[in-house]
Amino acid sequence: MRRYSVIIPVYNRPNEIDELLDSLTKQSYSNFEVIVVEDGSENDCKAIIEKYTGELEIHYFFKPNSGQGFSRNFGFEKAKGDFFVVFDSDCLIPEDYFHEVEAYLEKDNLDAFGGPDKAHASFTPMQKAISYAMTSPFTTGGIRGNKKHTGVFHPRSFNMGISKEVYNNTQGYKITRMGEDIEFSLRIIENGFKTGLIPEAYVYHKRRTSLNQFFKQLHFFGRARVNIKRFYPKELKLVHMLPLFFVLGLIGWLISYFVFFDLFLLGTGLLAFFSLAVFLDATIKNRSLSIGILSVATSFTQLIAYGIGMIRESLSGS
Repeated sequence: MRRYSVIIPVYNRPNEIDELLDSLTKQSYSNFEVIVVEDGSENDCKAIIEKYTGELEIHYFFKPNSGQGFSRNFGFEKAKGDFFVVFDSDCLIPEDYFHEVEAYLEKDNLDAFGGPDKAHASFTPMQKAISYAMTSPFTTGGIRGNKKHTGVFHPRSFNMGISKEVYNNTQGYKITRMGEDIEFSLRIIENGFKTGLIPEAYVYHKRRTSLNQFFKQLHFFGRARVNIKRFYPKELKLVHMLPLFFVLGLIGWLISYFVFFDLFLLGTGLLAFFSLAVFLDATIKNRSLSIGILSVATSFTQLIAYGIGMIRESLSGS
């Protein structure tokens, strides 16, 4: 049985880490340790960690703020497992997660893996709508957590595992923010390691709780995608540009109202069709009209925020 080291960076989110640790106490596979790296938080989670010292093999470290990438590196240095598994603090882990990972690795000896994210039944309608926007083919092209569309799979750090050998070879993250997980995944693949998606190793990802928070997060993601282009110019693909085209299309649609009204009407029809398609798809998948309506708002927010982030970072030229 492999031994796993769970690495969790946390910054001012004690309530989130409480829920995550509680989900880890319910795991059907128990051969793992938990390393919580407090990244210079003002509102630390030390008291929360103490609640779980009798239920989990848990280690807590406080360090000056350096961002999530370098905080994960700090955790890697402390880890004793054969595989290092990284979770974001806003995740909940299904009880059979490590059982599914172990069974998969017995059949296919991956060096690094990732899994999808889903919405838990307990999530608010807004959180479910945000989860839809982050996984829908209408907004992401169907490339997140979908084995049929991934090509060479690039694990993401909200739900990611690497072997000890991968860390020893790569030395972890080179940048700490702005697409650090994409850069790390590309470098893992560049070094000849085998990566793959484990569809059954999903997590429930809470993400943000309001459209304003979601906009800020996706704006940052858009900037990060352009930042990665500075390291890997060929990694900015057409599917990554869809939010940018969406924003440019919206700008053109608004301008057409004043200069070419027929084109404005055509654009209005296309936007209405897109909104209806998202509404119907989200409503059917979630069996909820309210989530369907909210998913239209979160899908527009996702595309606009990401696209604006790409424009802003492109114009910065740094």
